[in-house]
Amino acid sequence: METNSISLVYSVFIFSLLSQGSWRITEAARVFTIINDCTETIWPAIIPGESFEGGGFVLKPGQSKVITAPAAWSGRIWGRSGCNFDENGSGTCLTGSCGTSLKCGAAGKPPATLAEFTLGKLDFYDVSLVDGFNIPMAVKPLHGVGNCSIAGCDQDLRKNCPKELSVKSHGKTVACRSACDVFDTDEYCCRGLYGGPSVCHPTYYSKLFKQACPTSYSYAYDDPTSIFTCTGTDYVITFCSSRSKAACTYHNHKLICSGSMGTKSLLNGWWSFTLALLFLITLRSMY
Repeated sequence: METNSISLVYSVFIFSLLSQGSWRITEAARVFTIINDCTETIWPAIIPGESFEGGGFVLKPGQSKVITAPAAWSGRIWGRSGCNFDENGSGTCLTGSCGTSLKCGAAGKPPATLAEFTLGKLDFYDVSLVDGFNIPMAVKPLHGVGNCSIAGCDQDLRKNCPKELSVKSHGKTVACRSACDVFDTDEYCCRGLYGGPSVCHPTYYSKLFKQACPTSYSYAYDDPTSIFTCTGTDYVITFCSSRSKAACTYHNHKLICSGSMGTKSLLNGWWSFTLALLFLITLRSMY
């Protein structure tokens, strides 16, 4: 009788998982939705970019693009501003430039806000200001399992950037450099005698970045509060948007949104529960 009870419970558990699709925790491709909520045009850049339209494209204000990242992809995404490309994709940018091409094959020139990903059965992701800041950015995982926190810097650091770190164009601050980039010392760059987490500590400038953007890397060893993990998730990367703003993307021809599950999801959950309950009652009648 005890064996029958265990088998019954196990059967119901497996049925519930299958009916709700909870078995989708695998090392698989991820859907990336990149959104421009800025009032200016942004040129997102991605490396390696073979699966992302060659590593670069344009997004006008309010536009978005949905792209699938291959399984086990590891790379970075950032935004470029003030770009001017010709019909052949040649040109320059005020910030985040990766050379003279719309399609990036190399890292961007600091300062640039970076979203970094290492995808696998367990994804690692973060938003880094170690190379400075040029555009507000948030990374939102959608309906994954695990920590799955929102990473990013949705404050515009250009507005309060210290003058010694400011990058200006026509009298306007267009980016905020890192202290390492400006002063190039071991202390600010976490190298030499400061080349380790026990000896490289937050500085005056990294604290300013961290205060404005608490879930972003502010210096090289800012790991505990800045790197996040999630399993079985898709991602929404948004420029110039509040981290608390709901974000949606399409996956398997279904609209998935951050935040509330929504009426349809709740109904699906109750339907799965009802099926599992009926399955349980049927099995009990057999014993």
